[in-house]
Amino acid sequence: MLGGTVGMALAAAGLSAGRAWGDAPFHEDPFTLGVASGDPWPDGVVLWTRLAPQPLAPDGSGGMPPYAFDVQWEVARDDRFRSVVRRGRTRAVPELAHSVHVEVSGLQPGRHYYYRFRAGGMLSPVGRTRTAPPPHSRPRELDFAFVSCQAWFEGFYTAYRHLAEEDVDLVLHLGDYIYENAIDAMGGVRNVPVAAELRPEPMNLVQYRNRHALHHFDPDLIAAHQAHPFALVWDDHEVEDNWARDKSKADNEPDQDPAVFRERAAAAFQAYYEHLPLRLPNKPNGFEARMYRRLRYGRMATFHILDTRLFRDDQPCGDGIKSGCDERLTPGRTILGPEQEQWLYSGLGRSDTTWNMISQQIPVTQVDTDPGPGQAFVMDFWDGYVDARQRLFKEITDRNVSNPVVLTGDMHRHLAADLKQNFDDPGSPTLGVEFVGSSISTTKDGMDLDPSGAKLLAANEHIKFTNFQRGYVRCELTRDSCRADFRVLPYVTTPGAPVSTRTSYVTEAGRPGLQQA
Repeated sequence: MLGGTVGMALAAAGLSAGRAWGDAPFHEDPFTLGVASGDPWPDGVVLWTRLAPQPLAPDGSGGMPPYAFDVQWEVARDDRFRSVVRRGRTRAVPELAHSVHVEVSGLQPGRHYYYRFRAGGMLSPVGRTRTAPPPHSRPRELDFAFVSCQAWFEGFYTAYRHLAEEDVDLVLHLGDYIYENAIDAMGGVRNVPVAAELRPEPMNLVQYRNRHALHHFDPDLIAAHQAHPFALVWDDHEVEDNWARDKSKADNEPDQDPAVFRERAAAAFQAYYEHLPLRLPNKPNGFEARMYRRLRYGRMATFHILDTRLFRDDQPCGDGIKSGCDERLTPGRTILGPEQEQWLYSGLGRSDTTWNMISQQIPVTQVDTDPGPGQAFVMDFWDGYVDARQRLFKEITDRNVSNPVVLTGDMHRHLAADLKQNFDDPGSPTLGVEFVGSSISTTKDGMDLDPSGAKLLAANEHIKFTNFQRGYVRCELTRDSCRADFRVLPYVTTPGAPVSTRTSYVTEAGRPGLQQA
């Protein structure tokens, strides 16, 4: 055990307990999973790649030997690297699946940069990123997109190909980057053979590494990462469907014991970090992890990025969709945990930006799923944590938070809603708005009992729009308004679908509430 602890400590420092393999040449491309950048600050970003000449190797090694590798990196003002502004060398170590996370600083704010890696005589593809504007600047406009839910076996990632071509400063990924479900031999709708070792539901680090590699090894997803910086946070399927803190929701599996589940989750957390452009403070330590954080874009916007999984109370009334569940109303129930709640409230209260974007995983707005006179709610949503929602709304009101906009994934449908002080009273004050983005591929071309959304709209007067096509949301912020374009694809079960804007909604600064654009 001591040897494993020492090995991980060395890996965290960018070293390895094994002997270095140095600059020995590769005979296959080690950059099969592409390159990525993330979490832009005014003076820098984090750059990512993983050396994996055989990304789907069943042993989870990516086809790499058990040695550390030297990796060089460069950042330039131009894509031909005639004007290199930063360069350096790091180590890709087997303890972290030969991934590298380079936190570059000393860059100029609010501009594009290009970056690449070199290892074993091979050059990576060139990625493009963009730094955030100066902290106290007043940008005229900020463009970003948000995405979620990309089950590899349920559809093609065509939406990412279109997103790669959008002109945005940032992409927010709000969870379900992978899906842990067992996969059939032909990979679902992809209809390509999947090795037997890659099919089972992952339970350990090797299996989670393989599942990430399977989802990441896609040209459209790679293209989106290569084109834009991402800010990512997990939801449930990165570990297991509907997990809550150390509670497993799976039936008849060994991780029903919380101690066993924590080991499984720790493996999932590490594989998530290994495959994405995250900064060192987001590196997990076993079952401990801090994914919540903030990104500031001048005086235009603050992105408050939340984790609604790791610190929540268990879902009430046995999870699922329930009516008449009094437990969901219990005072003191939390979906963020006390520490994250206070961090959020404090940050909202101190914020001096025009817009406060609350980026998180599951619908905050009330979602009554019963079109009749009764009510029924999804216990996994904020509807299962009503007192936590009311605390958040009270803090927004008491602290006079400027223009709160909630950005959400998970539902596999587009949705736009007014956030009401009392959802059961249509005349209640509107505190802000929520935009929910559909899935990239999950639920295929559409398998819903209410595809038009008519029943959902009839039961929820504060919900102004919903749509059950796959896609993403593109947003434009100015000092006067926040506009959301709901981008949709007609199908994802075959590749090559076109993209279009289904509709657009606007909320004006100082006037909470939605208007159709």
